[in-house]
Amino acid sequence: MAGDEVRELLKREITPELYSRILQEWKTHSIAEDRRDIAGLISTLTPDCVYETVQTGHRWEGHAGATQFYTQLLGAFPDIHFDLTNIVIGPQGVSEEANVTGTFERDWLNFKATKKRVEFKVVIFFPWDMARETFRGERVYFDVKGITST
Repeated sequence: MAGDEVRELLKREITPELYSRILQEWKTHSIAEDRRDIAGLISTLTPDCVYETVQTGHRWEGHAGATQFYTQLLGAFPDIHFDLTNIVIGPQGVSEEANVTGTFERDWLNFKATKKRVEFKVVIFFPWDMARETFRGERVYFDVKGITST
């Protein structure tokens, strides 16, 4: 993101209404994920959303891409659980930190399934689209050692 774009993000002001709207959309997204409700997840995203796993360079675009991301993630870790440890909500979006657990059942990204229980940390940024009042996707950072050390 260019410096001018970042400065524009910093100019966004938070209001109680905006905070509530962003929080509610994040809750809707999180509940849908817990329920494995892909349509519910997609409803919280802009049509041109982008999903990225930063360390691996994988990228998915649009609702079709987000659907593929979640189908692969939930297929690889069918019992995945996110235990939220930190969250920041602002007019730029949401940043969350979580401990993740699950059984690594299928290959995911560049990682071979181990059929074992894994534990890893994740930080996810959900950029907020002010005009469409929903998220523009996710930028995901995760502890690779937690996936590969089993």
